[in-house]
Amino acid sequence: MPNVNEVKEANGETPIDIPCLQKLDSPTGSPTKGTPLPERAELEGCVSNLSLAHEIVMNQDFCFRQTSPPKDSLEGRVTEVVHRAFWDVLQEQLSSCPPNYSHAVTLLQEVKATLLSLLLPGHARLRAQLDEVLDLPLIQQQAHHGALDLPRLAAYVTSTMGSLCAPVRDPDIRALQGLSDPVDILRDILRVLGLMKTDMVNFTVQNLRPHLLQQAVQYERTKFQQILDKEPASLDRTTAWLRGAAQEFVSKPSSGPEGVPPPPDGAPGSVSPTAVLNRACLNLLRWDPQDHNYPEVERPLPLGLHLGLEMEMMQSSETVVMDRVRLDSLGRSLNLLVLEAAVLLLTTTHCGGTVSSQHGFVGKLKKTITALLEGSHSRSCDLQGALQGLAEQVLVQVRSVQEGSVQEGSVQEGPLLDRDGLELLKRQISDLGKADNPVRKLIGERVWGYLQATLEAGSQQGAPAPPPALRLVGAELTSLASSFWRILHFNRSVFGPFYAPILRKVLFPEREAEMGEDSR
Repeated sequence: MPNVNEVKEANGETPIDIPCLQKLDSPTGSPTKGTPLPERAELEGCVSNLSLAHEIVMNQDFCFRQTSPPKDSLEGRVTEVVHRAFWDVLQEQLSSCPPNYSHAVTLLQEVKATLLSLLLPGHARLRAQLDEVLDLPLIQQQAHHGALDLPRLAAYVTSTMGSLCAPVRDPDIRALQGLSDPVDILRDILRVLGLMKTDMVNFTVQNLRPHLLQQAVQYERTKFQQILDKEPASLDRTTAWLRGAAQEFVSKPSSGPEGVPPPPDGAPGSVSPTAVLNRACLNLLRWDPQDHNYPEVERPLPLGLHLGLEMEMMQSSETVVMDRVRLDSLGRSLNLLVLEAAVLLLTTTHCGGTVSSQHGFVGKLKKTITALLEGSHSRSCDLQGALQGLAEQVLVQVRSVQEGSVQEGSVQEGPLLDRDGLELLKRQISDLGKADNPVRKLIGERVWGYLQATLEAGSQQGAPAPPPALRLVGAELTSLASSFWRILHFNRSVFGPFYAPILRKVLFPEREAEMGEDSR
């Protein structure tokens, strides 16, 4: 299956990674108040299609899932009561004398419609058989005369479902075949049919993905242009985001992520669009969750996409906000990686080859760090407590290795840590919770510098090797940088032509003014 990096433009050229500063008209004005309902519906359709297509392309594990409210929630309790009442009514109707088949006929009609929706174009014979066996006018006549054979119809439906379902649903089909009560059979038939419908949708998505990958860049760009035509202000936050990154170069060249080198001088003309865009992208990994000015405007998806289906996708459609979930996750992983590298550096520096050379020690320590620090870096109070607990665990593992080495009489590559040395190591690990901790800052600078170098390399194949200080987390850092590069490469390929005029106006305002005067 092709990946995002294999996506090409419609004209056969490689997608641009960095927007060129070509002349491109940018939208002006602001959206009109009180947008007509048809136009709003059309706009929401563009938003939904763009978000869905982007998620299919970027998320290899994307799939639809059936969802139900928690049983202990109000919605869950109401749903349970309504469903129970419905099936109790059906049970009463079928148990009455003579039986009342009105609800059962309605359910059979729904079952037939669902089965027909699961058929492929080549299932002509099966379609004709379905129309013959589940002949609704005939079924209604049989129900009217009390001659409806529900077990026979249920057996046929179950057999047909078995021939259409994916192998993963075979246990459900076998369970259906073991039921005897008509109400239980109809209830489980509808449940399994719902699962089969979801399977069919996911099968369609998997088949669609290779074709969508070939046209993804042009498709998303076209859809976004349609949104921009209807709401010209859809790039306001993106403009502020890029302008903020450029301002870091101009007014505060030393600000921004640690390890990202400033330009030779702070003059706007000396700053390249690539450098500004790289810094802006790196800033996304450190975005304040409380800052709602994420590029670009968030907009809820139409209600229809949420009915009975759960999708891990953003409720927005423009520029980088569609990848915010992924970027936020990378940012959290990056913070954890900095702490992990710092703890490993302190431990191996203090213990030397005595401990770090022991087989499996580094791997076990990595798992301990991840388990104890996961999610704790979001608040300083949580991080401080987690680091203190981690320091205790590090000492336990170090003592265990040292005691084992002494008992085995193995040759040591350095002196064992005494009590004072272990206490010093514990204190230094605990101090990593401070924002100005020199070890943490040093590791952060190395990590950010590596990410910067990866973006400048412009290709996954050309990514540099991690610096020696990050050797113990090199595999994790390389994987994180690769994921970051893939997201941004595709984003720039799609939105590069929209970033270009913004960067031109921000970096070369005089030239823009001259071009504006010439066009008069």
